[in-house]
Amino acid sequence: MLSLTIKELASGLKSRRWSPNDVYDACLKQIETISPLNAFITVPEKAETLDSQQRWERREPLGILDGVPIAVKDNFCIKGMRTTCASKMLEDFQPPYTATVVQKLRENGAVVIGKTNMDEFGMGSGGTDSIFGPTRNPWKACPTSGDWYIPGGSSGGSAVAVATGAAYAALGSDTGGSTRNPASRCGVVGLKATYGLVSRHGLIPLTNSMDVPGILAKCVDDAAILLGAMSGFDPLDSTTVRGHDVQDLTLSEEPSVAGVRVGIPAEYYCEGVSSETLDTWREVADLLDRLGAVL
Repeated sequence: MLSLTIKELASGLKSRRWSPNDVYDACLKQIETISPLNAFITVPEKAETLDSQQRWERREPLGILDGVPIAVKDNFCIKGMRTTCASKMLEDFQPPYTATVVQKLRENGAVVIGKTNMDEFGMGSGGTDSIFGPTRNPWKACPTSGDWYIPGGSSGGSAVAVATGAAYAALGSDTGGSTRNPASRCGVVGLKATYGLVSRHGLIPLTNSMDVPGILAKCVDDAAILLGAMSGFDPLDSTTVRGHDVQDLTLSEEPSVAGVRVGIPAEYYCEGVSSETLDTWREVADLLDRLGAVL
């Protein structure tokens, strides 16, 4: 169940193969299993699944996200839930309001499974600078020997939550790579939306003019589903743009990049680049070429 995409999970909820409570409990068990990775700071004591459970029983879900557990980086405010930014300064901070993106996901039925670990105030790229201790990459983490890889940051906990199946998707934030960096290190999809497309209200800032709520997901399709739910003008954030929401965003089964110009910087082919990296670049470049892109 935990390896499913959001669409696959929703299909099982619709057929009553499992319930929102079943899904939530499975995620909680997985959070406990991966606790040595230190991906989560706070996990709510009370589940948010009751309303979703009742909607699915009536066959009246709010949409594809209804009952889907989502992890939230601990720099997004949630009313009544501790929001620390992984800092001693905010260790016991209880926000009086909820971030717009979290509210929008809840309005679509998503369930907050927990708040994830991060570099303090989002200022870091390793996932290691938190008062709650470092987050460990699930691809190599051996607690007994102390040998582990960094997950990347600053949204390291969110990336680990998705990579391990503890959440079906997660919110991160991205100023200079804080969503995309851990996504690449943990093997998940990371999306930094265009500035102004998604509200920053309730995101505790690192740099107001550059911060953007980010999405971490198992696949591009899942990232698109979350972006559709989160995007749009917000009167509480003057930097959001009217008329540019993507609420009806759906991806084709056969994507086309015909005519899209893609540049590959020559200086990236430098001394010391691993053969694995170069092979991956060639594979992706060949794929884009076959799909019609201009390289």
